Parts: sequence; structure tokens; C-alpha cells
Amino acid sequence: MAKLYFRYGTMNSGKSIEVLRVAHNYEEQGKKVLLLTPVVDDRFGVGKVVSRIGMQKSAIVVDDKLDMIELTRAEQPNCILVDEAQFLNKSQVGQLIEIVDHLNIPVIAYGLRADFMGQLFEGSTALIAFADTIEEIKTVCWYCDKKAIMNMRCKDGEPIFHGEQIQIGGNESYVPVCRKCYASRQKSASTVK
Repeated sequence: MAKLYFRYGTMNSGKSIEVLRVAHNYEEQGKKVLLLTPVVDDRFGVGKVVSRIGMQKSAIVVDDKLDMIELTRAEQPNCILVDEAQFLNKSQVGQLIEIVDHLNIPVIAYGLRADFMGQLFEGSTALIAFADTIEEIKTVCWYCDKKAIMNMRCKDGEPIFHGEQIQIGGNESYVPVCRKCYASRQKSASTVK
């Protein structure tokens, strides 16, 4: 029986490399994988899954027009992998649920749990609510040795705690931090004003 998996982690926890590794494992066995990525993730170009260590692979772009159910019926993959799944909307997660429950094809979605202000993304909220299995991909805090659970947005190396929820970026814009380091830098930023 197929399942819907949500594997989440902070920025720089290795989610994209994990997506590419799983895709490689399926393909090495002669199995077909559909690799999907939301249109909003254009950091390395639209329709690409790219890891920070340089590995990359082309992916099918998920936008409001894509019917993932019909695509899956047409392609008949062994598995569907989704990178940056936090950027999906609830309806798109609903399509993934339909694929798992009615087409019996496993879906593994990778993404952030929350934004730089600690707020859940729409896609993450739906995945947390409906996934059969939720797994954390761990990494260490940028400032100490604790487990990172938050994404801190930075501008010119300084933490910022306001702005639009979505700002595409990498190490120049975000660092993974533990809750304590996030709170201490947030407190310092508020006293500077």
C-alpha cells in the first residue's frame, strides 16, 4: 500500500540532496520516478532540483495548471518525489493524496516546515495534517551545536525578522538555527531599534 511521506528540515539540512539520492536509487533499479518542483522555486532556474554540493536534475514544474493526477496516470511512475513541497498549496497536496490513495503510487515530499518567522507554509500545513509518515531531516545550528529547527533570514549577514513569507535564497539569505539562538538574535535585533 502506497504512502504519502513528508520529510522536512531546515535550510541547509540536505533535503535536495536526499531527493536526488532517492531518485538515483529508483532509476538505478530501472524504475521510473516523477521529480516535481514548484514553479516559485527559481533559485537555480525553473524546473531544476539542485543541491548545495552541485548535484542537479531536471524536474517537472508544478504550477496551478498542472494536473498531477493526470500526469501520473499518463506516466505510470513507481514513485513521485517533490522538492520544496512547502510551496505547494492545499489543493496540490490534495492531488498528491489522491495519487497515493487511488493510484497506489508512493509520494515523498521534501520541504521546510516553517518560514523564517516560525509560521507554517500552506503546503507544509497540509502535509503535516495528511501525510502518513512525517520525518525530520536534521542539521546543526549555525551558531552552536544544538539541532537546528528554525530558518533565520539574513540580509548582509544580519538577522531580520520581518518581510514577505517567501523569499527564494540560499546561504546568503538563510541560516539554520536552534530555537535558543533564534530567540537571542531576535531579542538583540529588537533592542537595537
